Amino acid sequence: MKAWRVEELGDPKEALGLVEAEEPEPGSGEVVVEVEAAALNFFDILLCRGEYQEKPELPFTPGAEVAGTVVRAGEGSSYSGGERVIAMPPLPKGGLAERVAVPRDAVLPAPEGMPADKAAAMHITYQTAHFGLHRRAALREGETVLVHAGAGGVGSAAIQLANAAGARVIATAGGDEKVGVCRDLGAEVALDYREEDVVSAVKEATGGRGADVIFDPVGGDVFDASRRCVAFEGRIVVVGFAGGRIAEAPTNHALVKNYSVLGLHWGLYNRVMPELPRQVHGELSRLYAAGKIDPLVYETVPFEEVPSALEKLGSRGTYGKLVAEP
Repeated sequence: MKAWRVEELGDPKEALGLVEAEEPEPGSGEVVVEVEAAALNFFDILLCRGEYQEKPELPFTPGAEVAGTVVRAGEGSSYSGGERVIAMPPLPKGGLAERVAVPRDAVLPAPEGMPADKAAAMHITYQTAHFGLHRRAALREGETVLVHAGAGGVGSAAIQLANAAGARVIATAGGDEKVGVCRDLGAEVALDYREEDVVSAVKEATGGRGADVIFDPVGGDVFDASRRCVAFEGRIVVVGFAGGRIAEAPTNHALVKNYSVLGLHWGLYNRVMPELPRQVHGELSRLYAAGKIDPLVYETVPFEEVPSALEKLGSRGTYGKLVAEP
């Protein structure tokens, strides 16, 4: 079978090689999934460069999200074969391969009727957005949510989930195309941060009150701006640092304005409280069936184009998720 493999660290085009790999065999409690679609993530680029927090030994295959069909099941896996699933293959044998062995606990049923590309694009982004909005920020119906980087994978999920919860959504994005994407996703107000003063615009849109919940996967200057337009008793959810700079949160400012800064490390829930992501998956599947969410796929590319697609993802010229099909 074919698999992408990092033999030496570097940018994806230099680091990744398409190789003939051994067929995976399911161990006890594992299943082998025939990969129909594999989602690409920014951390795949960091893995190739050796800049991610997890540093697997060389050689390794990246890829954390796949959708496909169970073709072989190990003893104690509770699968028999033929089930359509979403899976998170563990490193060093990730999902950028035609087939992959995955532990039972990292496999979930694919929502009924969901195409493979959307199923592969759903898991990490929608789980992250759901945990951020509901478990961390305790979002309530009627509140105003400000979503930064609203056209991105996790931002687009946050817009849809906030709408599904009955919230009012303000979103930021860079450029006319991405601002239009935010509106299409359901943002009542969409702001081009390159052209507009986001703080003033948010205050104007909320009658001077500010946003009750701010969903921030960017950090840096964006976090600094968020502190200036968060509402009394508002909540800023720190999701990531795509902007590159880790901002500081002055506690005196949080005290004066009575707001909270909440961290979200979604991956940790899988280790500490693994039952919660499975429960949230059930809720997300119900929301998809009800037409409340629909994963935004920017492009589905042939398997051979994975390095080029990762380069495009790294340039920030895309929106939603990029997906590869073996």
